Amino acid sequence: MKIIRQPGKMSVEMRKCRRAGKSIGLVPTMGALHEGHFSLIRKAREENDIVAVSIFVNPAQFGPGEDFKKYPRQSGKDTVYCRRMGVDFVFSPCAKDMYPEGYSTFVNVDGLSDALCGSSRPGHFRGVATVLSKLFNIVLPDTVYMGQKDAQQAVIVSRMARDLNFPLKVKVSPTVRGKDGLALSSRNTYLKEKDRASAAALFKSLKLAETMVKNGQRNSARIIKSMKNLIEKNAAPRIDYIKIVDRRNLKAVQKVKSGDLIALAVRFGRTRLIDNMIIKDA
Repeated sequence: MKIIRQPGKMSVEMRKCRRAGKSIGLVPTMGALHEGHFSLIRKAREENDIVAVSIFVNPAQFGPGEDFKKYPRQSGKDTVYCRRMGVDFVFSPCAKDMYPEGYSTFVNVDGLSDALCGSSRPGHFRGVATVLSKLFNIVLPDTVYMGQKDAQQAVIVSRMARDLNFPLKVKVSPTVRGKDGLALSSRNTYLKEKDRASAAALFKSLKLAETMVKNGQRNSARIIKSMKNLIEKNAAPRIDYIKIVDRRNLKAVQKVKSGDLIALAVRFGRTRLIDNMIIKDA
């Protein structure tokens, strides 16, 4: 396994792989790897000749007062994990190489970036789209692997890849959860014990919504109200949003249909967690 820190050197290696006719799978991460990431790496390993994992805590996607400085970093452990899983390249650049002095070019996916998490984290998805467009140009992947937990991000990146004619596929894998149903996230390490127990209500609320839909409920406002009541009974959270949206454009729907996305963001203490579920059989 090669660990590369300079974008130019990574580009050289990836071009060699492309000239040799090898397929490349990219798993973009901010490190602090967990089973959710591992599932993506395993999928990439199954489907590609070359697997590249990027590890970069991207400053461009953090707003003022957010957790950029305290975001969990464990580069030593992460590289060990990658080596054990048969990763070929770990790309771990520093911020000054990704955003050199005078950097002034950004990518924004209008509309999609302003919905859901975008309304409370302005500029976040501009940072995500920018860094991923850079990674696509550096790594030259055939396929990019992302998790369903970050559903809005996956929708935005898929649209960006289409609109900017990146010659790649974006594959989205199911959310990996703990025994209590909580979606795995690097930020889960922030949770205090009592908040961790309370956060299980997020998945319970999604399952409640799923049951309501299966029982014939199609009114999104009623589903959202029931979810809100369940979450607030189990904890003293601050609900950022609970919404049901069309997965193609992330616009809110009044009548639920198959394929729509139920998405939520809730704060437990200082920790903001997101989760979602795609509606089936509506």
